Parts: sequence; structure tokens; C-alpha cells
Amino acid sequence: MAFLHTYSVVALDKEKNQLGVAVQSHWFAVGTVCPWIAPGVGAVATQSIAEPGYGPKGFNLLKKGKTVQETLGELLKADDSRDLRQVAIVDTFGNVAAHTGSRCIAEAGHETGDCFSVQANMMLSKAVWPAMARAFRNSKGPLADRLMATLYAAQKAGGDIRGKQSASILIADNVKDNTPWKHIVVDLRVDDHPYPLQELDRLIKVQYAYELMNEGDNLLSKDLTEEAGKKYDQASQLAPEIDEIPFWQAVTMADSGNIKEALPIFKKVFNIDPNWAILVQRLPASGLLTKDLEVMRKILSVIE
Repeated sequence: MAFLHTYSVVALDKEKNQLGVAVQSHWFAVGTVCPWIAPGVGAVATQSIAEPGYGPKGFNLLKKGKTVQETLGELLKADDSRDLRQVAIVDTFGNVAAHTGSRCIAEAGHETGDCFSVQANMMLSKAVWPAMARAFRNSKGPLADRLMATLYAAQKAGGDIRGKQSASILIADNVKDNTPWKHIVVDLRVDDHPYPLQELDRLIKVQYAYELMNEGDNLLSKDLTEEAGKKYDQASQLAPEIDEIPFWQAVTMADSGNIKEALPIFKKVFNIDPNWAILVQRLPASGLLTKDLEVMRKILSVIE
């Protein structure tokens, strides 16, 4: 039994065609129990005295053509502990259904809106879930940013009466096919941290940075060097502490024939950690860097 007294949001972003769920709790590893997502099917948050089965069971019902209200109704009907549950569901069309059991610890409640639901229990104040709803309605940008703005609003309004411990965010493309694993866009967890929302926010920025790096690699493969450089710079600015980003940037540039531009970057990362110089010599055998010995000689020449 998991006592996930917490606050969460489930939503469909119609503009970006993505489903999402995000949560924060004063409970260890909330991301293992509360948030559930299925690309092209829906998202579920199960909390209070949480029942993890609401996630997969709910998706099975939605796949059979049940509405969100019918799905929620069947889940609750089969659950003798329904009065202790708090659950919210959003489907592939943006329909929402939510339940706050009569025995959920105060303050507890939920608010549904166009394509979203926010819910909270054991909060310091009744202001929490209305603040979350306002934040989601007024937020703009990527769905991850909107979900985080909603969680921050909950914390600002008082949050969990016990404090903070863990947080999680799941986002998936609203696409249903036979390869659902390809459509998980964000899957991040903070299991135990004094400031879980801030740490989750940092991890989202790191993910953005890696996505920008991949975009840079793609542009460089098309000989769009200047555009690729901008993506790499943006990635480094988002996560300046991660030296792996410029390392792979330099590798991709060198492998594409832009060795002159790659050398200063190699020099920088080799100075940070000499092990990068060892690793770069192992890449040609795996086909991840040209086997041209002259290129390798130039790369290693920057070692100080």
C-alpha cells in the first residue's frame, strides 16, 4: 500500500498532440506508483492511498472503447477502497474524469478543465488545486514546461503539508501504433531530493540539451554547419556542466570532415577529463569515427 498524499496533473496538449502527467509528493519514488501513460491512449494519476493497477487497468478499458467516465466508474466499482483513492484520467481526445474519495485526508480535491485535470490531497490549503488549474490554463510553451508550471503553482500555494521529497514527469506523443516505446517523449524521475521540483526542472533542461545536440548532428549530416553550430551552442548553454555534449559534437564534426572546427572543442573536453582522449581513440573500431590516421593524429595533437 502506497500512501501517496500528493498533487498531480494529467493533460492533453492538442496543439502539440502530446499526453502528459506530472506529480510531486512527500513520499519516496512517487514516479514508480502514481503517473501512468500510454501513447495514443491516455494518462492516469493514481494517488492518496494509491492503487497502481488503475494505470494499466484504465488503459485496457480505454482501448476497449470505454469513455473516461465509464473507465473511472468501472475502476471504482471494483475497488472496496474507493473512498481512499484519488485518481484522474485523460484520454486521447482530451476527455477527463477525476475522483477524490470521501476519506482522502484534507485538504483534498480536484478540478477539471479543457483537456486537463489537477488533483491534490493532504495539502496545507484548499488553494492548491485551484492554483494549479489557473497555472495550467495560463501556461504556454512545451507541455513539459506547462506541467512544471502547474506543479510549481501547487508548491507556491502551500503544497503537501508534510513537505517535499520526490517528483516525476511522463510525456508521450498522442500516437497509437505497434511501437509505443518510440513515442515516449519525456520519462524523468526524482526519487529522493530536498527540492524535487527544481531537480526535475534541471533534468528536463538536460534532456532539452541532448535533443538539441541530436538536432545539431542531423543538420551537420546535411552539411548545414552553421545551423548545426547554433544547435550545439544552445545545448551547451542549457547544460554547461555536461562535457559529454561538446565531446560528441566534436566527434560528429570531425567525422563529417570539419576537423578544424572540432579541434578546439576536443581540446576543451580533453582538458576537463583526459579519459575523453582515450575514448576517442576507441571509436573508429566501432565505426563511430573515421579510421583516417591523419584525422586521429590531429585530434590527439591538442592534448596538453
